[in-house]
Amino acid sequence: MIAVLQRVQHAQVEVEGHITGAIGPGLLMLVCAEPGDSEAQADKLIAKVLKLRVFSDEAGKMNRSVQDIAGGLLIVSQFTLAADCSSGNRPSFTGAAGAEQGRRLYDHCLQVARRLHPRVEAGEFGADMKVSLLNDGPVTIPITIR
Repeated sequence: MIAVLQRVQHAQVEVEGHITGAIGPGLLMLVCAEPGDSEAQADKLIAKVLKLRVFSDEAGKMNRSVQDIAGGLLIVSQFTLAADCSSGNRPSFTGAAGAEQGRRLYDHCLQVARRLHPRVEAGEFGADMKVSLLNDGPVTIPITIR
């Protein structure tokens, strides 16, 4: 699985003018399943994200996790993270899981995150989403779980 985390002061997702998820300080997690990915990889990804120390402590060092600061986690599906731009000028997305597998693993990520963390919001799988955020830092972290 592929994820890109952005530490945010706030973020929200809109679908057709309706806000499907919004958070204050926390993490925006863009996530993409790849063929062959499993629930076990999704579990590892969520565990890593929740414990990743990317928030500042009193000394200004990145020593706190989203759980430590009781921050929000906004999870958004984004198959374009699997883009292959190595040939030509149009990206190929064959590296992304099919819609059925992608939805299953995205839903699993949400379920696990909500079980482990009290402040989880979501986008809408497969929808044309408008994501707005105020990146904090900026801090942007790519993660791949194989």
